[in-house]
Amino acid sequence: MQLLSKKIFILEDNSMNRVVFRISLVSQGAYIEFDQWGRDTMEKIEAYEPDLIILDLMLPSGKSGYEVFKEIRQNSKFDHVPVVAISVSEPAVALPKTKQMGFSGFIAKPIDETLFPKQIAKLL
Repeated sequence: MQLLSKKIFILEDNSMNRVVFRISLVSQGAYIEFDQWGRDTMEKIEAYEPDLIILDLMLPSGKSGYEVFKEIRQNSKFDHVPVVAISVSEPAVALPKTKQMGFSGFIAKPIDETLFPKQIAKLL
């Protein structure tokens, strides 16, 4: 199992995407925690202490994954934790922005359920 005992925190508002993420990552041994709004994400991340964080870039709450990323990087406790952007946004636009900001990776939606755990394992 590629992700055995790895703790992954996912910020994702779409319930169907959360199901796909859970199935594909838990089947590889990962533990998963979700937030769907971005409002109290930092408190949840601090309590969970993940090995990797996945952020949806576009959220309905008025807060973006980009903003949450900035909050994460302001906390030195998470300097070593990879943060991956995941989005339906046009990769030609989102990828350069995420690279410039310092994200560890970018995965375009829709995700490939078979490839997704391998992409995450590479970042760990």
